[in-house]
Amino acid sequence: MVVEHLDGTYILPIRRDTTGEEEDGLSIYLAWLSRWMEVLVVDGSPPHVFAQHRARWPGGIRHLPPDPDLRSVNGKAWGVNTGLRHASHDRVVIGDDDVRYDEASLRRVLALLEDVDVVRPQNYFEPRPWHAQWDTGRTLLNRAFGGDWPGTLGLRRNLVRYYDGDVLFENLELCRTVKAAGGLQAVPLDLYVRRLPPTARHFWSQRVRQAYDEFARPPLLVAQLALVPAIAFLLLTDRARALLPAALLVTALAEVGRRRSGGRRYFPAIASFLALLWLLERGVCSWLAVWQRLRWGGVRYRGGVLPRAAHSTTSLRQAR
Repeated sequence: MVVEHLDGTYILPIRRDTTGEEEDGLSIYLAWLSRWMEVLVVDGSPPHVFAQHRARWPGGIRHLPPDPDLRSVNGKAWGVNTGLRHASHDRVVIGDDDVRYDEASLRRVLALLEDVDVVRPQNYFEPRPWHAQWDTGRTLLNRAFGGDWPGTLGLRRNLVRYYDGDVLFENLELCRTVKAAGGLQAVPLDLYVRRLPPTARHFWSQRVRQAYDEFARPPLLVAQLALVPAIAFLLLTDRARALLPAALLVTALAEVGRRRSGGRRYFPAIASFLALLWLLERGVCSWLAVWQRLRWGGVRYRGGVLPRAAHSTTSLRQAR
């Protein structure tokens, strides 16, 4: 069957210290992708792992290391910036190594990029271990208030070919950079892209780091920091009964996010109830993130410290 080659570049930034069984699934995905569009894998792995990847992955992809002059603390941003430099097309799709597009979602992102400059699809987990359903609670609450932050973006590189990689919340940084340049963003709530769940160990390792992201959105950080003190206050003043309507409100908001734009097909109903547990977890982890900020000046990241979550749109606009 002859496959129509799409006018776009797929950029996959990756860094692994070892190879494992998951590489087989990624190899199959890359082979499929390369039938549809240019695939550029920017691989920051150690030399021996890089060589194993090159031997294992299909020959139809472009496999290269990150450009040294674009080095940044955030390895993913380093890879994306390298990919933006070497991509052959204006329209690019950026995806983490656990993202799995299908033909329809690829075409939809590229079509939207005809009219806007950055596209935020919506991820869903498949399969769904317990920790993926827990984290889906976060997705649902975000969808109730405008849209989740996925592990993939669509971008027109003619507007933005570089963004600051010395930040933790690199997707927010990229979208704000587009906005600062006068670009338009689309958040189609009905554009679903499958994502493989992390291991439970990796899930737990990301809790405080993801809470630290909210230093880039101070109102959200303040609200999340208020959760634990508010609950403690209600419990200590014999007003615990007020917690029930609050819990019901959180569950209802998550269910709104689950039902928006056909989401019930992709998100399990139990995730609406787990949203409450996720919110409690975020309340605790927000204080741990503040402690890391006070103790080390930032969040611990790959043996170092990252102080900044993301720049504000105003500061990015002023820097242009």
